[in-house]
Amino acid sequence: MNKQKISLWGVSLLLLTGGFTGAVCAEEIAAVVAATPVPPVANKGDTAWMIMATVLVILMVIPGLALFYGGMVRAKNMLSVLMQVFVIFSMMAILWAIYGYSIAFTEGNAFFGGMDKLFLKGITPDSMAATFSKGVYVPEYIYVAFQLTFAAITPALIIGAFAERVKFSAVLVFMLIWFTFAYLPMAHMVWYWAGPDAYTDAKAGEAAAATAGFLFQKGALDFAGGTVVHINAGIAGLVGCLMIGKRIGFKKESLAPHSVTLTMVGASLLWVGWFGFNVGSNLEANGLAALVFVNTLLASAAATLAWTGAEWLIRGKPSMLGGASGAIAGLVAITPACGWAGPMGAIGLGLVVGVVCFWSVTSLKAKLGYDDSLDAFGVHGVGGIIGALGTAVVANPALGGTGVWDYVTNSVAEYSFMTQFISQSWGVLVCIVWSGLVSFIAYKFVDIVIGLRVSGEVEREGLDVTEHGESAYHN
Repeated sequence: MNKQKISLWGVSLLLLTGGFTGAVCAEEIAAVVAATPVPPVANKGDTAWMIMATVLVILMVIPGLALFYGGMVRAKNMLSVLMQVFVIFSMMAILWAIYGYSIAFTEGNAFFGGMDKLFLKGITPDSMAATFSKGVYVPEYIYVAFQLTFAAITPALIIGAFAERVKFSAVLVFMLIWFTFAYLPMAHMVWYWAGPDAYTDAKAGEAAAATAGFLFQKGALDFAGGTVVHINAGIAGLVGCLMIGKRIGFKKESLAPHSVTLTMVGASLLWVGWFGFNVGSNLEANGLAALVFVNTLLASAAATLAWTGAEWLIRGKPSMLGGASGAIAGLVAITPACGWAGPMGAIGLGLVVGVVCFWSVTSLKAKLGYDDSLDAFGVHGVGGIIGALGTAVVANPALGGTGVWDYVTNSVAEYSFMTQFISQSWGVLVCIVWSGLVSFIAYKFVDIVIGLRVSGEVEREGLDVTEHGESAYHN
């Protein structure tokens, strides 16, 4: 018997006894009802949207990211990229269910969650997860699935930095370590909190905040994964390409993409799927979700134009690869800011990141001489940093942003740009140091145990045949 039925039973009993004694009154009935809390019920519209958003993020990874990256490698390595993305997605899904969700999204300390929900223990179809509105919930199972897709795409982003030269077995072992010690702690630090209903008054708010993740306590804003996903993966990619070394023939022979057509298809699928990524992070189908949708669309369009324009101006011709890369850079930058920016702020952020990321993957990479094969750091790392820091600018209500909601007063808090910028800087710096350190140790460990890089002979022949025994294309 649930609490609602108990409450109704109590009222019925009062009515019955009151009918015989004449002592029943409205106040007594109200007291019985008020004393028994009604369990939260999920809104069907929100639930339906979250199911759709989760499917859209899966689309981002398979086939979106796989095709985006696959088109940029040489034909002899196409299948290896598809295989890495496909299997990483599958492996992370299982790890998430076994221990990932529990470590990321249960109460523990400021850096790691607890073990209460290992193997998704205790979660049922009736379990609810908090949203960002008081009294509004979604089924916990769909929240588990939605966050699973984030945990799956983030490690897959990393492979773009060292594509065409790493053993498949080494990729999987590295991802296991990195997921456990880099992704999960960052997700907990940035996103774990007690939920809005815990903030009933100032004292309760302080108590609730004390149980939140480290960067949440610092006030760092990350609506959909600027730090947790993009900077985290970008830094891991940079460390990887530096430690693994350059591809054979780097700057000596053509390493051009074998199919910009497929890269454009992949970028388009990423763009479509990103609406699930960003808008789904709102957890509700409401007006703010509509704002996030508009911001995501406009920032990516602006970055596409900015990258294309910069390339046209500097190199004389606008390329399809540049346009696709610009779109992704815009999506990366708006990700942390999408719930706090206004539409014009989103456009401004897109214009900035389009130009800066174009510079990072051309001039900066050439100057420093590292071989970030598919620009995982140049787009996701650099774009994520711009987006995370830029959130402090575009969130300002004076610049059309939404400001930051105070759950104690149930109103928009007074906004301080410098305070928020410092909070955002905390998020960026902690992510760079944490991901960089974990990545370095993980790469070292894998290299010692099984070796990271394929032999020169295998690299020249291509990973499709040598690692997987099949080819993406047949003559």
